[in-house]
Amino acid sequence: MRASLLQKLKIIIVSLYATLRITFIALYCVYFKGGYKRGLGDEWLRWRAYELLEALKITYTVSDPYRIAIDPGKSYIIMSNHRSLYDIPLIMLSLPGSIRMLTKKKLFKVPIWDRWLQAGEFISIDRFDLKQAKKDLQNARRKMESGVVLRIAPEGTRSRTGRLGSFKKGGSILAIESGANIILVGIKGSEAVLKPKTWDFFLGQTVEIHIGKPIDASRYTLDQKDQLLNAVQKEIAHLCGEE
Repeated sequence: MRASLLQKLKIIIVSLYATLRITFIALYCVYFKGGYKRGLGDEWLRWRAYELLEALKITYTVSDPYRIAIDPGKSYIIMSNHRSLYDIPLIMLSLPGSIRMLTKKKLFKVPIWDRWLQAGEFISIDRFDLKQAKKDLQNARRKMESGVVLRIAPEGTRSRTGRLGSFKKGGSILAIESGANIILVGIKGSEAVLKPKTWDFFLGQTVEIHIGKPIDASRYTLDQKDQLLNAVQKEIAHLCGEE
């Protein structure tokens, strides 16, 4: 059902409230308590994800035949198709672990906001400065080995058609260099919630989350990055029904 004007306003207000609430709580902890534990950050992010989905009455099912678990000391990267702004909260609520998104570098340069991103253990890789990129990669490895699960959309941006787009190589390179296990996710139906570049919200949509067999990127070399990328793209295409 297409949301009415009043329903759209409610969705926007709830979304802003949920985002601003965890932001201000986190900043308070950063500036007045010296930081906060990772588990608290996980709770806040999952609470926000729940509120975003509840505002649109989104229901979702999770198919996890391999019973994905996060083992301490191992590195994990979630790779999924990207059809909607609601893919991230859906993933947050569908998979275990301390999930964080690969974040744009420029956000770390915003005063105050940078402190929250650092405390929240969000990760960014500088693509334009090789020296800094190496430092960022080392930091990413440490974070993932300590339990942070990184989420990447290999397409780089949301699909405008609902179909799977071409994959960029950056995620495969990062996975190989960090020796990560890649958790593959196919999302079906999220594109029906909010059409790209519109404010047309649709309530009561059902979304399917399909989780595939992980790929151990440590078995690949950088010379095999295209082979890994093709394997990831083929499996995600299968999971989201686009074989």
